[in-house]
Amino acid sequence: MLNQRLSQKLQQKLSPQQIQLMKLLQIPTANLEQRIEEELEANPALEEGDVIDNVLDDLDQEMEEDKTEKESEDDLEDFGVEEYFDEDGEYPEYKTKDQSYDNRDDDNKTIPISVGITFHEFLLKQLGIKELHGDDYIIGSQIIGSIDDDGYLRREMINIVDDLAFAQNIIVNEEKIEEILTFVHSFDPSGVGARDLQECLLLQLKRKQTNPLIKSAIILLENHFEHFSKKHYNKLEAALDLSSEDLKSVIDEILKLNPKPGSGYTGGNNSKIHHYIIPDFTVKNEAGELELLLNMRNAPDLKVSRSFKDMYTSYKQSKEKNSDKKNAIIFIKQKMDAAKWFIDAIKQRQQTMMLTMRAILDYQNEFFLTGDEMTLRPMILKDIAEMTDLDISTVSRVANSKYVQTEFGTILLKFFFSESMQNSDGDEISTREIKAILQEIIKEENKKKPYSDQKLMDLLKGKGYEIARRTVAKYREQLSIPVARLRKEL
Repeated sequence: MLNQRLSQKLQQKLSPQQIQLMKLLQIPTANLEQRIEEELEANPALEEGDVIDNVLDDLDQEMEEDKTEKESEDDLEDFGVEEYFDEDGEYPEYKTKDQSYDNRDDDNKTIPISVGITFHEFLLKQLGIKELHGDDYIIGSQIIGSIDDDGYLRREMINIVDDLAFAQNIIVNEEKIEEILTFVHSFDPSGVGARDLQECLLLQLKRKQTNPLIKSAIILLENHFEHFSKKHYNKLEAALDLSSEDLKSVIDEILKLNPKPGSGYTGGNNSKIHHYIIPDFTVKNEAGELELLLNMRNAPDLKVSRSFKDMYTSYKQSKEKNSDKKNAIIFIKQKMDAAKWFIDAIKQRQQTMMLTMRAILDYQNEFFLTGDEMTLRPMILKDIAEMTDLDISTVSRVANSKYVQTEFGTILLKFFFSESMQNSDGDEISTREIKAILQEIIKEENKKKPYSDQKLMDLLKGKGYEIARRTVAKYREQLSIPVARLRKEL
């Protein structure tokens, strides 16, 4: 039986402007310029403009128009765009001359990147020198195209056979691929085209001048690679009939090799692209007073296009009000709304980032003054959210992928967040402090007899840190420190 009834329920929905702000908060400074350029291309009502002096104080006033009401022709006649512009007919840019924004070096917004041939182009150049006949050059090119940036060929032979059949209409078998691969193995850098670490190291060793150490190293890698990877030195000494000193010399020869030949390629220092970290904030210590700056050097000044106002004025003065012109003015208004929302979102991004970073700066004030990790206080997202009256998710977006430049280096914001534990005196300490002490203990251990996790737990307890062995193992893994067996040295 059909019936009708009324019901009420609460729902929370994000407006398009809020969603846009959340996305902008996640973007680090290094990618902000690209995002602004994308918006400039997509919205003709948004354009770059020079900084002007008569910047309005209130750029973020809310739009009071009803966005859900369907516009009529009468509405359009009353529609005014003057709120988007200042007295001179220009929309004020979001960028201000506040000292909290770091706008130095505006003429040099991009980081120069050295230009040269890439790693794969370097391999193809060597392939061209080889005397290959028929389809062999195409097969070699396909193999080189399948090599990863670190120099390894991780694609299966059968898949390369399929690639050649579908893309090049060349029918070959796996044996042919192996044959051409031997040519690639002779290329520089040594070890390129290997299928795994064992093959990579062997390719490099076989190019070296033969001597007893090299021979023993080749035998070790060919027949006892598992013992070598697990550092079972006693088994290696017995299998190779070597003393501890001789085995150490053999292993030293292996350790001189490059486990990632592709990543070591520099191409005359011209082809390797360096990835620079662009800090989002800068903290300066001015005689004990910390100064916080927001990096805005890669963000151009934005304004609403003057030509859009001119188009509106032209429509206003026109006596003919047909449907085409009505649609045109609706389009103009939509684009101007979108431009204003984007400019306001950029400004709100600045304010939110500064508010959040200022709270972190106040909370971890002693660290920013001394640079000593032991002074870091336990801090979680909730602590900063309460200080700033922001949502935890907003604080998380600000902290994600953002860096701050200090006197002690450029640091990821997530570095400052850590959980708390109690020491034997009942004081709350940061887990980062425990990790720093754990790292120091392992650094000073005897590498011939490294500490087990149980021993590390006992040593930490002796220093007043009551933690379980599994917690020690977790912290050790977070620090990328291997187990005791893999830390052992001869």
